[in-house]
Amino acid sequence: MKPTRQVHFWSIKVRAPRKDGTKYPRPYGVRWVTAGREHSEWFPTKALAINHLSDLQAAAKQGEAFDIPSGLPESMYRAANSRTLLQVVQRFIDIEWDDAAPNTRRRYVDALATAVGAFLHPSKSAPDAREIRRALTMGLLPSNARDVDSETAEWVITNSRPVADLADKVEVTNLIRALGRNLDGKPAAAWTTRTRRGTLHHALDCAVDLGELGKNPLDGLKTKSKGNVEVDPRVVANPAQARQLLSAVTYVGRLGHGGRYDYLYAFFATLYYAGLRPAEANRLRLEDCTLPETGWGQLVLSQSASLTTPRYSDTGDRWEERVLKRRAEGAVRVVPIPPQLVAILREHIERFGTTWDGRLFRGLIKGEPVTPSVYTDVWKRARVIALGEQARSPLAKRPYDLRHAAVSMWLAAGVPVAEVAERAGHTVDVLLKVYAQCLDGQRGASNSRIDAWLG
Repeated sequence: MKPTRQVHFWSIKVRAPRKDGTKYPRPYGVRWVTAGREHSEWFPTKALAINHLSDLQAAAKQGEAFDIPSGLPESMYRAANSRTLLQVVQRFIDIEWDDAAPNTRRRYVDALATAVGAFLHPSKSAPDAREIRRALTMGLLPSNARDVDSETAEWVITNSRPVADLADKVEVTNLIRALGRNLDGKPAAAWTTRTRRGTLHHALDCAVDLGELGKNPLDGLKTKSKGNVEVDPRVVANPAQARQLLSAVTYVGRLGHGGRYDYLYAFFATLYYAGLRPAEANRLRLEDCTLPETGWGQLVLSQSASLTTPRYSDTGDRWEERVLKRRAEGAVRVVPIPPQLVAILREHIERFGTTWDGRLFRGLIKGEPVTPSVYTDVWKRARVIALGEQARSPLAKRPYDLRHAAVSMWLAAGVPVAEVAERAGHTVDVLLKVYAQCLDGQRGASNSRIDAWLG
């Protein structure tokens, strides 16, 4: 926009009929000048022309600058040239793409496809919602594979609404509500809804930077909270239950190539005794381990390995090596490990060796890390063996719950909060908000302490 406040208005001009007596379809003209440049717009009725002239004059009286080339006041210029939500989202993804990890890229695309798909002009000719989602995730949003060569993609481009509409509180509230629904109309998981909203918030910050919005409409917007980030204490296994579950892994059965699933015994043990994330265990190498014959050892963690979608990767690989969560490039995390885990890892290395690059745990495909589908399936079977009827309960429902049990155990044992946070790779604030839960079976001991004080 090339602004000026040098604006002059002329009276409405009326075109005389043509020489053959026919009238012009738009005979009433509004004429004005911005910084010496003439503009005109013609209307079929005098009333419409008067209204448009009044709007221009009102904008001038309110002190709005006018765009010299188009002649429009700032408010009309922004409305006429406003980027759509799709265009803003594409711009945001393009800015973030190169520095984002593959799984982060996938999260951006999936979350913002939901937002754009919910912010379209209504139309009887609209494609199916699943087709729209596919056009967004497969063609319109990924920076490395942007493709608009489909009827659905063209429809979405044409019908994406201006992002400026989100300045209306009703519109942004409706959009946030849509983020909490899946394609089938059912409520999305609380974590999914939070992720979608957080990603949209970042994208709308981009809209503010581009001058499309005066402020981020999500700032200060209150919505009903669905779900809790705290760990459900029912999933936390006590030490006896954890040992029973780990032991059950060795009874799960045989692999297709003749091996046994018990090679995952040490994998799950690192989640419980060291509080590792599965991605961190997948990247654990022999050189990262100090495993003395007696006493405590330690793990020095520097990277993690996560399964990703190849189309979001620059190399096309399925596995991505990343720095530790919430850590800078090159940072490490030192985790002391008890003698129990030292013995388990020493035995594992003796029986199964390591991969060509020194990793302790390998999957079924060419020595790759262990895929989530494999270790999740093994864990489900181990729970049935170890827990019997109690397997229907939430207790240790996911492998990740072993990490929750580890952190809860450290807290219950009286380890200082700051030390627990360091071992777990969290901030103290996140630790207290998410992981500070009681072990199964600890409530009785707590009640006894209260009884003693009351007595």
